[in-house]
Parts: sequence; structure tokens; C-alpha cells
Amino acid sequence: MELFFAIAFSSFIFVLFKLFPRFKIDTFQAIVVNYFVAFLCGFFFAPFEITQLTTVPMGWLFYTIAAAILFIGLFLIMGLSAQKNGLSSTSVAVKMSMAISVLGMMLFYSESVQIFKVAGIILAIFGVIGMTVQAKDSEKNVSSSWMLLVLFLGSGLLDFLLNYIQHSVLSVNETAFFTAYAFGLAGIIGLIIAFARLMRRELTPSLRNVIAGLLLGIPNFFSIYFLMKAYDELNWSNSSILAVINVCIVIIAAIIGLLFFKEKWNKLKIIGFISSLISILFIYLSA
Repeated sequence: MELFFAIAFSSFIFVLFKLFPRFKIDTFQAIVVNYFVAFLCGFFFAPFEITQLTTVPMGWLFYTIAAAILFIGLFLIMGLSAQKNGLSSTSVAVKMSMAISVLGMMLFYSESVQIFKVAGIILAIFGVIGMTVQAKDSEKNVSSSWMLLVLFLGSGLLDFLLNYIQHSVLSVNETAFFTAYAFGLAGIIGLIIAFARLMRRELTPSLRNVIAGLLLGIPNFFSIYFLMKAYDELNWSNSSILAVINVCIVIIAAIIGLLFFKEKWNKLKIIGFISSLISILFIYLSA
């Protein structure tokens, strides 16, 4: 069930980002609110004593800060990219970052080098390039393509970091506590940025954005929570778990983008998509 919920909640996040412009939602405001909602989800989902909120284990401190910065930074870019580059391209850039995660796991955990896994990493990179290249290199496309590269590299780093934290940092039953803390810190970072923008009159608070943040925060918390629980609970290799989750999210996002948002695919994007799917299959077979 951990796999199912991780896939469902992650896919729903992409759809929400795509819908925000239609309802005139300020993505930045929604993201800031979402992290406080995600923090509360962690608090209520796995209740802990109030005193624990002020006694973060020192071993967590660096990892909590690193995760929080990656959470909010990547989420902001993901929201903008879903609107500018499309749902399918953004989802592929984020989920094909598993190539970086798998490479990191191979090196860090001294896993044996397998031809299928290496081929899968190479195909994943080609898949991202194919999904990124646009049919017409307009100024708009060039100016927004950097988001896909940042998402690819940053998401790979985040996936590896969460995997390492789950296996080497957290104790039993600390997943919800850590996730809530990281989300809460990400919310504080966002609030500081929001306050600075408010003082420069670049931001106008709205109840609509608060509601959007509420809808976003719940699936955001559980997408991370169930991913980390899957690492901990399932008797699979880490790369296999990541592969199954990511290929399902890519397929779901691509189908939704085509059917409901009328996203257009050129030949390069189709080739990139197929390359991405094959890459995950190769990595899965080598797990």
C-alpha cells in the first residue's frame, strides 16, 4: 500500500500545479501555506509530545535544513515548470532524476555495477533531453528549459538524501516526526521570503491562495511520508522501489496531460518518453 499511496499523492501534486493558473492561484503563496499544512499533517498523523517540538535530535539538524531547502526550492520551480513547460515534461524531469539517485546509491552503498543499471541511467538522461527539447526554440522555451535541468539534478539529490536519512539517520517510528519538521522549516523559509516580498509590495495575500495551499499540503506530506515508509517497509532494493513509483507517476502525468490539458507531443518528446520508460525497466531488472 505504501507504493500505491506514494504514487497517488505525487501524481495529484502535478495536477494541482497545472490547475493553479486556471483559478488564478499564486503558486508561491500556495506553496508557503502548503508547508505549514504538511507540518500539521505530520503532527496529527503521528502525535508526539509538545516538548519534542523544541528538542530536535542534533543528528537531524543538518539533514533537516538540507531537506527543507530542497523541498521549497524544488517545489517552487516544479510549480512554475508545470505551467510553462507542461505537465509531462516536468514530471519526467522530476521522476527521471532517479538516475542520479540510483548512481548515488551504487557509489555510496558500494553496489555492484550492472550493465542494465548503467544502461538505464544513460537512457534516463536521454529521456530527459528528449522531453525537454521543444519543436520550436522560442525565447520562452529557452528561458524556461533551465527549470527542467534544475529539477532533474535537484530531485535526484533529494531522493538520495531521503533514502540515506531513512536508513542511516532516523530511528524506528521517527519518519512522520522528521518529515513534519522538515516541512515546517521549509514553511518558515518560505514565510521569510514572503515577508520580504510583501514589504516590497510584490505580494498580495489572498484567501484563494490559502485554500490552494491547504489542498496542496496534504498530498505533499503523504507523498514524502509514504516514499520513506516504502524504503523502510518493503523488502525490495531501493532502486526498485524508486523505479516502480517513478514510472507510474510519469505514465499518469503523461496521460493526464494529453487527455485533460491537451498538451502537444512532438517526435522528440515521444522518443524521450519511451526512452524514460525503458530506462526504468532496465534499472528495475538490475535491482
